[in-house]
Amino acid sequence: MSTDSGSSTRISAAASLTPHRESGDAAVRDWKFWLIMLSLMLSTFIFALEAVAVGNALPAIVHRFHSTQFVWVGSAYSLAACAFLPLTGAVAQIFGRRAVMFSALAFFAIGSAVCGAASSMNIFIAGRIIQGVGGGGITSISQIILSDLVPLCERGTFSGLLAIAFTIASCIGPVVAGSFAQRGQWRWIFYLNIPICAVTGILTLAFLKLKTPSGSMRAKLKSIDLIGNILIVASTTAIVIGLTWGGIQYSWSSAEVVTPLVLGLVGLCTFYTYEATLAATPMIILITTAYYLPVYFQACKGASPIASGVDVFGLAGTAAPMAVVAGLTITKSARYRPQIWFAWALSTIGCGLLSLLDADSSRAKAIGYQVLVGFGLGIVYVGTYFPILAPFPVTESTRALALFVFFRNFAAVWGITIGGSILQNELRKRLPAKFSSTFTDGTQIAYAVIPQIPDLPQPLKDEVRRAFADSVRLIWQVLTGISGLGFLVSLVMKGLPLHTSTDEEWGMQERKDSDVEVKESEKSDILTPVNNA
Repeated sequence: MSTDSGSSTRISAAASLTPHRESGDAAVRDWKFWLIMLSLMLSTFIFALEAVAVGNALPAIVHRFHSTQFVWVGSAYSLAACAFLPLTGAVAQIFGRRAVMFSALAFFAIGSAVCGAASSMNIFIAGRIIQGVGGGGITSISQIILSDLVPLCERGTFSGLLAIAFTIASCIGPVVAGSFAQRGQWRWIFYLNIPICAVTGILTLAFLKLKTPSGSMRAKLKSIDLIGNILIVASTTAIVIGLTWGGIQYSWSSAEVVTPLVLGLVGLCTFYTYEATLAATPMIILITTAYYLPVYFQACKGASPIASGVDVFGLAGTAAPMAVVAGLTITKSARYRPQIWFAWALSTIGCGLLSLLDADSSRAKAIGYQVLVGFGLGIVYVGTYFPILAPFPVTESTRALALFVFFRNFAAVWGITIGGSILQNELRKRLPAKFSSTFTDGTQIAYAVIPQIPDLPQPLKDEVRRAFADSVRLIWQVLTGISGLGFLVSLVMKGLPLHTSTDEEWGMQERKDSDVEVKESEKSDILTPVNNA
C-alpha cells in the first residue's frame, strides 16, 4: 500500500516542533513539549508495571482469595482494554486528546484502588475490568499524542524514550511485586499506581493542550465503529470462556465448551471480514512469557516471589533497552524491515531454546534463553509501528494507531488464555493421579499447587516439579511456532518511506500561525526519499 500522493495534508503547528528532515533545521521543542513527553513516559511506566508485576504476584493473589479463576485476572483486564480501544481513537477525535487521556488515567486509578481493596475474587476481577478500560485508553492515546507531535521519520527516537520508562518498570516491577507478595502485601502493587496516575493527570491537564478539529458532533459520532467493537468483544469473550472451561469444568466435547468456541470463531471471522484489516504483533509472546515464566521458576526451582522476579530479569531487562536501540536505528537509517527480520529470528530461537528446559535445567540456561527472546521482542515491539503507519497519510494515523494497539491488546487476551488452558490441561494429564485427585473437579490447579510444592514429600515433590516443567514446555513450543510465523509474514512486508510531517489539525494550541511559514509546495504530505531494504 502506498501513500496517496494526491492527499493534501498541511503541516501543522505541531510540525514546527518537528520540522521536515529535508530542511536541516534544528527541532524547536520547548519545556512544555518535554513535560508532555514526561507525562507519556509516566503513562507507559504504569502500564508496563502492571503488565510485569501481576503475573509474579498471581500465586499470592489466588491463594488469598482461595479462588481458581486465575485466567480471568489477566483476561478480564485485556478484554476490557480491547472493548474500549477501538473507541479511543474516535472519542479522541470528538473530545480531544487531553480529555481522553485524563479519563483513561482516572479509570486506571479507580480500578487499581478497587483491586487493592478487594475482599473477594469477584470484586478483584471487577477492579481489573475497570483498570483495563483505563489501561487500553492509556496505551492507545499515548501513541496518538506522540504521532500528533512527532513525524514518523523521528518517531523511533521518541519511542525509545517511552521504552526507557518501560525498561525501568520492567526491571523493578517483578522484584517489587515479589517483595510485596512474599510479605502478604500484594495490594500495594495496585495502590502504587494511584499517586503515579495523579501526577500524570496533573501534567496532562496543565500542559497537554492540543487542537480539536472542528465538525458537527453528529458527524463525529458516526465515525465510532460500534458494530466492529461489539463483534470483537463478544467473540473474544466467548472463546475465552470456552478455553477456560475446556477439559477442566467440562469436557472438550460438551455443549458448554463447543458452543462458545464455535460462536466466538464465527464472530471473529465476521469481524475480520467486516474490518478487512489485521495487524500482526508480538504481544502474545510478551504477555505469555511474562505470566508463565514465574510459574516455571516458582514451581520447578522453588523460587520465592522475590527470587522469581529476579529470575525473569533476562526478559524484562533486555526487551525495553533493545526497543530503544531499534528506535534509534530506524530513525537513523529510515529503514525498519531488517530490524524486524532480525528480531523475529532471535525470538524464534529464544522460544525454541526455552522449550528445551526441564525441571533440572540450570538457572543460567533459563535466564540466558530469556535474553534472546527479550532482544527480539524489544526490537519488534517498536519496529512494527512503522509498517503500520507508513502506508497511510498522516491524517489517518489516529485510526491506524487505535486499531494497531487494539490488536496488541487482543493478542494479550489470547496469550493469557491459551497459556492458561495449556498449563491447566497438561497438568491434569501429567500430575500424579493420586495427588491431582485431591483437587475438586473444575479447579484450575496450577496456582493452587505451587504454594504446596515446597512441603511435599519425595518422590512426589520431584514428580510435581517435572509435571510443571513438561506442561510449561508446551507453552514455549507454541510460542516458537508463533514467532516463526511472525518471521515468515514479515518477509513479504514492503519497505516504505517514512513521513516527515504531522497532521496540521492537531498541534499545540500555544503555537501561533505566524510561528510557522508553510510554503505552498510543502502542503502535501512529504515522504523521505529512501529505498527501504
